[in-house]
Amino acid sequence: MFKRTLFNEDHEAFRDTVRRFIDKEIAPFHAQWENDGIVPRELWLKAGAAGMLCCTVPEEYGGLGLDYLFDVVVFEEMARSGFTGPGFLIHCDLVSTYVKSFGTEEQKKTWLPKMVAGEAIGSLGMTEPHAGSDLKAIRTRAVRDGDDYLISGQKVFISNGQLCDVIVLATKTDVAAGAKGVTLFLVDTSLPGFRRGKNLEKLGMKGQDTSELFFDEVRVPASSMLGEEGKGFELMMTKLAQERLAQAIRSAVVAETVVDYTVAYTAERKAFGKTIGDFQNTQFKLAELKTEAVIGRVFTDKCIDNFIKGELDAIDAAMAKMWMSNLHCKVVDECLQLFGGWGYMWEYPISRAYADARIVKIAGGSIEVMKLIIGRQLFLDYRANGLAGK
Repeated sequence: MFKRTLFNEDHEAFRDTVRRFIDKEIAPFHAQWENDGIVPRELWLKAGAAGMLCCTVPEEYGGLGLDYLFDVVVFEEMARSGFTGPGFLIHCDLVSTYVKSFGTEEQKKTWLPKMVAGEAIGSLGMTEPHAGSDLKAIRTRAVRDGDDYLISGQKVFISNGQLCDVIVLATKTDVAAGAKGVTLFLVDTSLPGFRRGKNLEKLGMKGQDTSELFFDEVRVPASSMLGEEGKGFELMMTKLAQERLAQAIRSAVVAETVVDYTVAYTAERKAFGKTIGDFQNTQFKLAELKTEAVIGRVFTDKCIDNFIKGELDAIDAAMAKMWMSNLHCKVVDECLQLFGGWGYMWEYPISRAYADARIVKIAGGSIEVMKLIIGRQLFLDYRANGLAGK
């Protein structure tokens, strides 16, 4: 069978630590958190103490200064566990990355140590009721007022929205300038005028809080701007490949894991005098899914390697996100069928995996947007290079 080569002994030792943390601090309580629709802040503090948050943040800002693969280990083991409540991925892979990459020295010193410790929870405020994948169409305004900006608007579907202490917020500072009018701010949620809406009830990922957020002339200092005015869209574009890679990583792990526990179930479950796994249909189906999962894993690992080397381009990231999202949903659907009626019961992990899966075709850019990105590039390449072989 295929053997991965990305990780060294230190990464695998850390993987054992993460697994023990999940078994002790998450597994016994996750069902209750699904009922509550949120995880407690104490979990974030425990994860910070265990070194699981923002592994790549440099030591000078309170982090461990580790390589990206340590973050990958956390994302993989959380996905493998099936416990989707803790929103660590958004906090670590996106919010802290924006601060680390584009923040001023003051911004880094203010937020990164707290994020590493789990004392400040990060969220990404981009999606609006009328603007999902089309980020140029956002309407949240940031209007200059002396040394400050007044921010007004609304965001929706915001992961960690009920808990967040800091938001990387996309705004419009120039409504007539399209993408060039987008500006990012680091918004402290303790500021007057900020309000959290209700915790949204979702199809899946029930333990992860997801919210509407409202901004009513929230006064933020100009020093809270992330990057330059009007450069927000450019900054977001530089991080899309990383965001889509993270989605592919999660989907690759879930596909593998679901196949594994479906094999275990069908090897024991009996029907018509033999196990379900004895039927040729079961073997053929699982053989196909396992092969596709391995193919997806190989491509995803290659994308991880390219990202570490600074060589992952937007097209490869879009292909990884598209392929793995589709495979993720296919695997949980076809494996649930092999569980029969029990697969529809919430007590079985396959049921949770099925409900949690559907968002992956939407989050991080919809499948349709990925196809547009890939397809457009095909024709740009054709026009640039002419017919193949010339």
